[in-house]
Amino acid sequence: MIILRYLLFPFALLYGCIAAIRNIMYDKGWLTSYTFDIPILAVGNLSVGGTGKTPQIESLIRLLQPHYRVATLSRGYGRKSKGYWVANDMAVSEVNGSLIGDEPYQMHLKFPEVTVAVDADRRNGILQLLARNPKPEVILLDDAFQHRRVKAGFYILLTAYDDLFCQDWMLPTGTLREFTSGKKRANVIIVTKCPADLSELAQQKIREQLDVSVPVFFSTISYDSFVYNANEQLAVDEIRRQSKVLLTGIAKPGPFYAFLQQEGDTVLTFPDHHDFSPQDIEKINQIAKTQPIITTEKDYVRLMGKGIAAPLYYLPIKSEFLQGESDWQQKIENYVGTSTRNR
Repeated sequence: MIILRYLLFPFALLYGCIAAIRNIMYDKGWLTSYTFDIPILAVGNLSVGGTGKTPQIESLIRLLQPHYRVATLSRGYGRKSKGYWVANDMAVSEVNGSLIGDEPYQMHLKFPEVTVAVDADRRNGILQLLARNPKPEVILLDDAFQHRRVKAGFYILLTAYDDLFCQDWMLPTGTLREFTSGKKRANVIIVTKCPADLSELAQQKIREQLDVSVPVFFSTISYDSFVYNANEQLAVDEIRRQSKVLLTGIAKPGPFYAFLQQEGDTVLTFPDHHDFSPQDIEKINQIAKTQPIITTEKDYVRLMGKGIAAPLYYLPIKSEFLQGESDWQQKIENYVGTSTRNR
C-alpha cells in the first residue's frame, strides 16, 4: 500500500495543482464567491473524513440555539436524493438517512427545533433557507471548507490529533483535498480527538507544526455514561460486563472500540458511511443472535427499521475542549452577535 501511494505521487501533485488553481481563481475574483446578510459559520477540514465535524456542529448548536434560530446546511453525503430538502418540512415517517444523509438525519433527531437542510449547491440552499418564514438567524455549513462558491463569515478548520494536515499529502498519495496553504482561510483551528491528558508542551509543539497565526484550540472526544435506543438506556458500566457485539461503519472506529470492548466481545467493522444491505442485516443477526449490539449514533440511524433482531443501542459522543472553552465561546458569540454581513 505504501509503495502504491508513492507511485500515485504524480497524480497527487496534479490533483493539488488543480485545487490550487481553483483557489487562486476564487481569491482573485475570477470565480464568484457569494456572500449573505446573515452570520454563516463553516466547519470543515483539509483532508477527507474522520476529523469530527459532526460533534463540532453539535457543539455549535448547543451554544447558539438557546439564543438564535439556527439552521444547518450540508450536501447530505451518501443520500439517494438530489436537490434541496428540509427535514423539518417532512412527516416523521418520510424523513430518513437515505433521503437527507446520515449526519443530517442524526442532527434532526437530536435537535428537532433546528432547521436541518441539505443541498449540494450551498448557495441555492442558503437562498432557500433565507426565503423561509421565519428565516434562520445563523447558518452552520457542514463540511464546506472547500465550497468556495459561498464565502462564509467564519471558518473553523478541524484537524485530527493523530493525522495533522501538516503531516499529510494530497490525494491519492495522502488524504488532503487541497494543499496545506488552504489553512490561511481559517479563522480558528481545532485539533480534534486529542488525548484528554495532552500536556501544554505537546500542545505548543503542535501549534508550531501547524504554523498558523490564528488561534488553535484542542478538543477531545467524550463518551456518554449510557447507551440508548428508542425505548431505554443502559449504563455503560453495565453493558461493558455483558457479552455484546460492537458494530461500526465510521472512518476511525478505534476509540469507540477502546472505550467499550472487553474480552469475548464480537467486533463488526464496515466501511465509512456503509449502506447496510439485507445481506448485511442477515449476517449481523446471525452473529449477534440475542446479544446486545452497540453502535455509533451515525450507524444507529442507518440501522433503524432495517430488521435488526437483537437489542440495538448507540453510544453518544461529545466534543469537549481541553481548555479555553470560554475563549472559544466568546469568539463565536462575538462573531454571531456583531456580524450583519458575511465577510
